[in-house]
Amino acid sequence: MRAVGIILAGGNSNKMRELTHKRAVAAMPIAGSYRAIDFALSNMSNSHIQKVAVLTQYNARSLNEHLNSSKWWDFGRKQGGLYVFTPTITADNGYWYRGTADAIYQNLDFLKRCHEPYVIITSGDAVYKMDYNKVLEYHIAKKADITVVCKELEPGEDASRFGTLKMNESMRIEEFEEKPMVAKSNTISTGIYVIRRRQLIDLIESCAEEDRHDFVTDILIRYKNLKKIYGYKIKDYWSNISTVDAYYRTNMDFLKPEVRNYFFKQHPDVYSKVSDLPPAKYNPGAVVKNSLVASGSIINGTVENSILFKKTFVGNNCVIKNSIILNDVYLGDNTYIENCIVESRDTIRANTRHVGESGVKVVVEKNERYAL
Repeated sequence: MRAVGIILAGGNSNKMRELTHKRAVAAMPIAGSYRAIDFALSNMSNSHIQKVAVLTQYNARSLNEHLNSSKWWDFGRKQGGLYVFTPTITADNGYWYRGTADAIYQNLDFLKRCHEPYVIITSGDAVYKMDYNKVLEYHIAKKADITVVCKELEPGEDASRFGTLKMNESMRIEEFEEKPMVAKSNTISTGIYVIRRRQLIDLIESCAEEDRHDFVTDILIRYKNLKKIYGYKIKDYWSNISTVDAYYRTNMDFLKPEVRNYFFKQHPDVYSKVSDLPPAKYNPGAVVKNSLVASGSIINGTVENSILFKKTFVGNNCVIKNSIILNDVYLGDNTYIENCIVESRDTIRANTRHVGESGVKVVVEKNERYAL
């Protein structure tokens, strides 16, 4: 065990609109039966990092429930384990986590008690597969202080919601801008960092003394000329779900055979908490094309190019196109839904129509399911 993992899953994202009113971004459902944090946790487990801390604070109930056992990701061994840290009031601290660096600072005891030489820090809201050992090897070979995993965005993609960076020939980072108004570079930071544990403790402590709370602006950007900060480029699939559109696109990517094949059919696997549900049932008259339908669903209507999560009920003559229906949604008869994300546990009454005209529409209905 050369490294310990930290997953930052605390942030609340206003860009997710109504979707994060009930849950943290890291607990957003992905591709039928996963949650966003499963990808980071599975990567940790597959890279043989046995000690992982998840730092969570905003709307953490569903995330804590999801992480109630470490056995799903195979962390429940003699050494290591899965630790979930929410902000606690102590004798000398009465704050929430005020930023990413502050979150690590409030749990610095955890790092001081570890004996692994390296730390891998990652966010809980990205969908990807990665062997962190390769990044660690690169980090050691470069004799870097910090290694940042980065990715080239496709032309036309918006880089301004990420940290953008420029590197020289030896891959050392020369410029780093966090969420610029106009992005100069299309190389973005994926929010995955490798750093030596002692180094991290020192940097975080000096940050806290100066009342600084953010890892990116107060460590990466401030120290980029002082410390050797290198970039490690990845070519594989990587997607962040921090906005409604990005969340929609990421889920829709799973309708492409190559993306499904990459995540579900190729080693290493992605693990998640298993729920015991019957397989999806298609009643006579159901028409389903190019869709992912999770277990526990019952379908009577037409579904095209959509993703239905667990326990969805689709009534008679319903039409669902290009939509994401989250867990435990009841769609009454004759409803028409297109370009929408329907919030979990909603009841959509019969004969309603929701169409996302200019972009993706988030549907939140508070109807009673069982009328007397």
